[in-house]
Amino acid sequence: MVSLKRTYLALAAVLLAGCAADEEPPEREAVPIIAQKVAMLPEQSRVEAIGSARAATSAQIFPETAGQVRRVRFAAGDFVRRGAVLVELDARQERLAVELAQVQVREADQLLGRYRRIEDTGAISESQIEAGETALASARVALRQAQTALADRTIRAPFSGHIGLTEIDVGDRIDPSIPIAQLDQRGTLYVDFPAPETVFNQLSEGAVVTVSPFSEPGRQIEARVIATDSTVSSDQRNFTVRTAVDNSGDRLRPGMSFRVIFSDAGTTRPAVPEEAIVWGGEGAYLWAVRDGKARRIPVTITSRRDGRAFVDAPLTARDTVVVEGVQKVREGQEVRIAKAAPAPAQTGTLVTPTPAPKPAPAASASLTANGR
Repeated sequence: MVSLKRTYLALAAVLLAGCAADEEPPEREAVPIIAQKVAMLPEQSRVEAIGSARAATSAQIFPETAGQVRRVRFAAGDFVRRGAVLVELDARQERLAVELAQVQVREADQLLGRYRRIEDTGAISESQIEAGETALASARVALRQAQTALADRTIRAPFSGHIGLTEIDVGDRIDPSIPIAQLDQRGTLYVDFPAPETVFNQLSEGAVVTVSPFSEPGRQIEARVIATDSTVSSDQRNFTVRTAVDNSGDRLRPGMSFRVIFSDAGTTRPAVPEEAIVWGGEGAYLWAVRDGKARRIPVTITSRRDGRAFVDAPLTARDTVVVEGVQKVREGQEVRIAKAAPAPAQTGTLVTPTPAPKPAPAASASLTANGR
């Protein structure tokens, strides 16, 4: 009886297994998604900064020596030529010193002449002649020193340029620590500004940027990069750029502030809607639709602009990425594109402030369109 029961159970198990084998597994439905084609666009770099101008050649004029001012021979704003007299100090003592040195030179020269006229007679030794030559050379050096001291009593322009305000008046007693005036050669101005290190290779010598003086907001001037600083600031992560601006019309002044704008097309990269980016434990990724299935693609975001994220990823213009429904798909899952997402509108640029270096006079700098 027991064996018969076991036989019935075995037959039932075989029949059930056969039925299960004949049944097909239910099909897994494709997940509906909204997708968009990948766009390959240039990763534009746009720098906006505040720059400060300085003269191409500039000097603060100081006297070489102390003395009383006898004459001031310039007025603020004058254009002075190189070598022009700016200030004359009392030089009576120095003129007397020059006259005395000239007398000593003549005496030493006459004495040496007498020695040489009687040299052949044997009345004078060779050492006496050598002493006479030394005395003449020493007197000539003393004369040059006196002439230099006299010249220092007259302050001259070291180069041609416009001279600024002075607080020196006739009768003042000044010394080498007291400034006389500022002299600027402002036919060309240098505009220095801070730029983020991300555009270091784009802002090399010869690059052109647009500068606009705050005194004339509607005026735009092309300025050419002539030099960049040798280092990048370790705390601000930026570097100083120097540009040259033509000021032949003399409408600009050293110390003025300028708005600086620089744009560069940059590297062409895949651009995807920002909604397509998903963040996981291993970083950012997105879902690409390939052969009707979702494929996970790790990405590195390099910049953002106009609702798009520029990414470093193995994507081409033929790829389609999931924009809506990213949370519902899994690796290898079949997907169905319900509709194509519209491309982001070109609405402008995203500005992210970048601090200016602390020692620089510039107030701010920003990286536009990169979002970094």
